[in-house]
Amino acid sequence: MHRELYELWRQKANSMYQDELLEIANNKQAIEDHFYQLVPFGTGGMRGKLGAGTNRINVHTIRLVAEGLARQIECQGEAAKISGVVIAYDTRHFSQEFAYETAGVLAAHGIQSYVFSESRPTPELSFAIRYLAAYAGVVITASHNPKEYNGFKVYGPDGAQLTPQFADEVSEHMKSVEDIFKIHSLTKDELFTSGYCIEMLEKLDDAYNVALKTLVHANGKKDINIVFTPLHGTGLVPTMRALTEAGFTNVYIVNEQAIQDGDFPTVNYPNPEEAPAFEMGIALGKKVGAELILATDPDADRLGVAISIKDEYQLLTGNQLGALLLNYILTKRKLEGSLPRNGVMLKTIVTSELGTAIAESFNIKTINTLTGFKFIAEKIAEFESTGEYSFLFGYEESYGYLAGSFVRDKDAVQIALLTAEMAAYYAEHDLTLLGVLNSLYKQYGYYQEKLLSFTYDGVEGQKLIAHIMEYLRNSKLTEMAGIKVREVEDYKSGFIYLANEEKQTLSLPPTDVLKYILDDGSWICVRPSGTEPKCKVYISVKKDNKAEADETLANIEDFMRKIIK
Repeated sequence: MHRELYELWRQKANSMYQDELLEIANNKQAIEDHFYQLVPFGTGGMRGKLGAGTNRINVHTIRLVAEGLARQIECQGEAAKISGVVIAYDTRHFSQEFAYETAGVLAAHGIQSYVFSESRPTPELSFAIRYLAAYAGVVITASHNPKEYNGFKVYGPDGAQLTPQFADEVSEHMKSVEDIFKIHSLTKDELFTSGYCIEMLEKLDDAYNVALKTLVHANGKKDINIVFTPLHGTGLVPTMRALTEAGFTNVYIVNEQAIQDGDFPTVNYPNPEEAPAFEMGIALGKKVGAELILATDPDADRLGVAISIKDEYQLLTGNQLGALLLNYILTKRKLEGSLPRNGVMLKTIVTSELGTAIAESFNIKTINTLTGFKFIAEKIAEFESTGEYSFLFGYEESYGYLAGSFVRDKDAVQIALLTAEMAAYYAEHDLTLLGVLNSLYKQYGYYQEKLLSFTYDGVEGQKLIAHIMEYLRNSKLTEMAGIKVREVEDYKSGFIYLANEEKQTLSLPPTDVLKYILDDGSWICVRPSGTEPKCKVYISVKKDNKAEADETLANIEDFMRKIIK
């Protein structure tokens, strides 16, 4: 089967892929890896390595998913076709080309598209869908993945990632395509003469920036020194504009990383969750005396932050920055008298409970969602409809945050602006972000978290991840790292299994996640990644001091590493 597909691609695939196909001609394992599946498509779109084959991102698989989307839109009628699709793209290899391929397929079906004429962040795409009242949106990106990857993310009319029903419909239409090589796509020249494609930029940039200004809480001094790096991605223009127009006068750009380059030449991995991504920013920070270093990932939906401590810098975790921002927003809203009685904070089940404790002290409700910002966006839409709660802040431990609901995905541009404002506000009151964080620990307890990621590539890797999850379920662990298990939340079965052998029903939708709640309040959560070939293990502990938290965390990490090798 794999060999047959391979031979078909040798005959019909675009000439740009022929050298790669020839290179693997006698490599059975490589052929299997390139052809054993179609790159999976779901609510988060599809993401994979660039290259030839059905299990790669290339012009043919891009046309296929665009065709699936086009057929889904056709089924909704003429109004949906006229409302059209907004298309954005990041700075990765072939992102712009894939964006116009997508527009070309849509145009072949008589569907209007609005394409950003330059690379722009994913959150601005989310905003643009809502602003233009479009039927859907597409962004060509692989977010913070290595340079070998790209992807195709689809958004619904609310600016959020797809609902399961929408994603299933697109997927079913993709399956109905008989020949991937016969999908009709207008060339770029044909596209612009067809009238079905409009390039946009300034109008959307201006509207997005106006929305960002609504988030500003403080009018105080803005003269703190800030270093910003977009890590060769899309964050430079909107982030610098937001900071400048908010009054921040001392923002220094890491010029080498301001160059848009899909090779991400100054970093091995363009991920602001990783310390090496900050090396050049820290070097510049020391040179200019920066109090704050901000880094956005290639599609500017994730933000990493480093804060100055004497002559060095400490990177904040996603949980720490989330807690600081939540506390700042709630404090400012309370002082302004604008804190709603029915306010709500949204976070994922793998995010620290420090945020819950902070919200509770302000009489603000916390609601947990499954992992993925689409579930946070889903709740925002629900509460807008019902009026049950007023959204204040949403975040996940993986460096994704949202404060303004004019975007329905995590937004690093929003959060860069709010983090700068927060740091400036505390500096004006002779406080540092580290000092405020330590005061939160003193008030609520010392929370410490760690993420372990185990990578398993290819078809065998997928099988191994499935085996790990099955092994954990069958083991029915009653003790972990010397601490008794109080309960196990199995989101696949939909039940909470208590130590006394009773069980309760979970309220969240089924998904392949196991969460162990231990007797001391620590918890461990295990799940396969939805976007990478990884098994992820989240660990969280709460103790009275850092030494105790570090010791417990190290013991649990050691225990889990012995189980998952």
